Amino acid sequence: MPTTRKVTLRAQWLGKMLRELREDNGYTLKEAAEYLQRDLSALSRFESGVHPIRRGDVLALMDLYGVEDKNQRDMLITLTGELTRTGWWERYSKDNVWNSTIDFVWLESRAHSLRMFTTNTVPGLLQTEDYARSLMLVANRHSTKREIERWVSLRMERQQALDRDEPLQVSVILDEAALRRQVGGPQIMAAQLLRLSESAALPNIEIRVLPFNVGAHASPDGPFTLIKMADPFPAVAHIESPAGSIYLETDSVDHFVDTYDWLQEHSLSTEDTAALLAALEKELR
Repeated sequence: MPTTRKVTLRAQWLGKMLRELREDNGYTLKEAAEYLQRDLSALSRFESGVHPIRRGDVLALMDLYGVEDKNQRDMLITLTGELTRTGWWERYSKDNVWNSTIDFVWLESRAHSLRMFTTNTVPGLLQTEDYARSLMLVANRHSTKREIERWVSLRMERQQALDRDEPLQVSVILDEAALRRQVGGPQIMAAQLLRLSESAALPNIEIRVLPFNVGAHASPDGPFTLIKMADPFPAVAHIESPAGSIYLETDSVDHFVDTYDWLQEHSLSTEDTAALLAALEKELR
């Protein structure tokens, strides 16, 4: 049985850019398809991200649409290459890591900065291996040991983004519940709290705690991540749901930016957060 082609976020973005260029320059789908000497349905699949477009076709369409800016041309060609090029994370897709998770890792690998609000768990970029494994053994309790270990490995490799030449800038707001919930038991949780303290001391990482005494807060529906990449890519809000990842762009992101600002304003300072992390770790030792 043939494998069903999955639409990736990066393919959708490239298709969206090509469609906007076509429409901005007044070409119909039929006219652009005739220029490429392709079926109208083929170009439609390119623009929807259902089928990856070839580099030669992108070059031809940029010429047709009058794209002369070098940076824009380079960006579109680079993105075209990433539709089929294998990144370090893509080997995990063969082991039932959800496709939306792979898209998130791709976004994360290209991001300049992340702003995250988490409620019940420490974010994956800051987890220890033992903490991550303890979470997955419960959350994915029907999965095989091999699958669990592959997912743990993926989570650990994602953390390389924090140590690259231009490290990912990360701002995290942790609900106090994430610190109080003992994932894996006292020893594993103490090590996780120490990791958070060490991470908070790095110049590219900011951690704040939203304390219980704030009461009701601006994100009662749960955690989210704001992802900022280089122009012309839009800012993206990511929400994880039981059915998979949800990605929001344009005006929808503004709501989450406003929510994050509220949460940050009502969180502990970085100094008070560091003191709380140290105190909680001491209780568990």
